[in-house]
Amino acid sequence: MLEHVILLHGLWMRGFALAMLHRRMMEAGFRVHRFDYLSVAATQERILERLQGRMRDLGDIGGPVHLVGHSLGGLLALKACREESILPPGRVVCLGSPLRGSAAAREFSRFGRGGEVLLGHNRDLLEKGFERWDGRREVGVIAGRSPIGLGAVLTHIEGDHDGTVAVAETRLPGLADHCVVDTNHTGLLFSADVARLTACFLREGRFAAVTAPAGPAG
Repeated sequence: MLEHVILLHGLWMRGFALAMLHRRMMEAGFRVHRFDYLSVAATQERILERLQGRMRDLGDIGGPVHLVGHSLGGLLALKACREESILPPGRVVCLGSPLRGSAAAREFSRFGRGGEVLLGHNRDLLEKGFERWDGRREVGVIAGRSPIGLGAVLTHIEGDHDGTVAVAETRLPGLADHCVVDTNHTGLLFSADVARLTACFLREGRFAAVTAPAGPAG
């Protein structure tokens, strides 16, 4: 059966950053599409409108339409699926997404006008995240715990973290599954283990079928 995957990059990135993950998901048998957007300049409403339209277009071709979002991309994926009911079926995997809100983003906001420029129109979503996931789609999260990144330089991050996002910030009530791997925030896009775990969840709704150097599921 044909299965589509839409990849969403994170803050301050563009679609080319997804090239390695794109290739690995294709090798896993998915039909892969990169969703490129202006993470700071574009309004959230415009981004969601385009994403939902892309999902519907692919749904018309046939087969499930899954979403895989890195960091901010995962937050936008959940928001798109929660606020629009007329979408094709599929699952969502979030990679290092601060679903409970980001301490690093809140630290950026202390820069005043500079914080607004850095975080753009998705500032509120990055700072606050969600209280829980109550949408129809099954959602899995892969978090990193290699503490090397800009966020760790600018602010103290509690507990295990990937250098930008704390593992605790990626846990959200209502998730279908959660796992932790030994990589940093950007490394989630380049890890072969992350790609295998992602493919497993998109097909099975669980991460457990893949062996990887991961922490316990939450």
